[in-house]
Amino acid sequence: MTLAFNFIGIVTNDLSASLAFYRTLGLDIPEGAETEAHVEVLLDGGMRIGWDTLETIRGFDPAYELPSGSHRVAFAFEAASPAEVDEVFAKLVAGGARSRVEPWDAFWGQRYATVMDPDGNAIDLYAPLSVS
Repeated sequence: MTLAFNFIGIVTNDLSASLAFYRTLGLDIPEGAETEAHVEVLLDGGMRIGWDTLETIRGFDPAYELPSGSHRVAFAFEAASPAEVDEVFAKLVAGGARSRVEPWDAFWGQRYATVMDPDGNAIDLYAPLSVS
């Protein structure tokens, strides 16, 4: 068997809000994509990330229900510096993202913070505290 993990899919209640959030994180999502039922972009390294509206998913899985409770998946974005972690965190929160974990210096040697995307997925921001 030759499987290759190369796609992450996000089901969203509000495609416009989700795409705006991920654009703030630096993803190159084409303008106007908000009008589509399915959007995907190719990331550096060959991985793809995509978004489907709830209606799109229910089009082939009518019984689909959004999960409830705490997040089940976390995505992590590496920043160039600890200061960038703080800057991006502040920008996302100012834009309406919910703070989960304020920036802190983790014992494993990273500046770390967590915000929630518009659909309740955890987004970790991190950078090494020092360069080796």
